[in-house]
Amino acid sequence: MTGFLLTTLVTALSLLIVDTLFTSVSISSFPTAIVAAIVLGLINGSIRPVLSLLSLPINFLTLGLFSFVVNGICFWLAGVLVPGFSVDGIAAIILGPVVLSLGTTFLNSYFEGRTLPSLPNLTNPEKSLESGRE
Repeated sequence: MTGFLLTTLVTALSLLIVDTLFTSVSISSFPTAIVAAIVLGLINGSIRPVLSLLSLPINFLTLGLFSFVVNGICFWLAGVLVPGFSVDGIAAIILGPVVLSLGTTFLNSYFEGRTLPSLPNLTNPEKSLESGRE
């Protein structure tokens, strides 16, 4: 569960980076970015594989460059489905997912070695205090 939450937060932060870099990408608030991250994950898990399979011949002819178009379509579709998140312009549709991917990769590698702080033991406060002194 924490993996899903962390991935969603990292994707939302990356979406805010894309929003900052591209004037044609607009995200109204951080909760909108979280919803957009969830919708983008659902699109990438369900619709993108179908699009990739259908575009396999043209992807083969373009030596894989058509994958940028497929990613852009999925990014644009998330912008259509989520209120408060819009993607306008071909540059944002093609380059937005590239920046999103770079930001997500960087943030995931940053948080990968980190652990969440443990919560105090509320059933036995003395034991919790003892573990904090070690």
